[in-house]
Amino acid sequence: MERTLAILKPDCYKRKLVGAVLEKIEKAGFKLVAAKIIKLTKPMAESFYAIHREKGFFPDLIEFMTENRCLVAVIEKQNAVADYRKVMGSTDPANADEGTIRKEFAESIQRNIVHGSDSPENARREINFFFSESELLR
Repeated sequence: MERTLAILKPDCYKRKLVGAVLEKIEKAGFKLVAAKIIKLTKPMAESFYAIHREKGFFPDLIEFMTENRCLVAVIEKQNAVADYRKVMGSTDPANADEGTIRKEFAESIQRNIVHGSDSPENARREINFFFSESELLR
């Protein structure tokens, strides 16, 4: 069984779409392992997204991710990373496949509702960023 991190971003929380997005995730066969609602601080967001620090969109990303609460979750199934990326859809909702979370709910490439790990290695790192081992129930 593989795990990945899902973040239902501030736009998802603000627009009251958390339940609808979680429903799509569960209907796609994922098991919810752990979840919590948090409000990222600027240092937390900068640390989590450090890989993008030198990119032009970094300041806007940090501002967006700290503007409201979000839900961070660990989800699990076989091929979780790849399968969740398919369920999310393209980062740009205009290019996302029909039926994906981003096609259905995202407003723009920046306000794209959800985050998902891009590799099993990053999934482990990202999960450990938000969750202690004791929070990850078996």
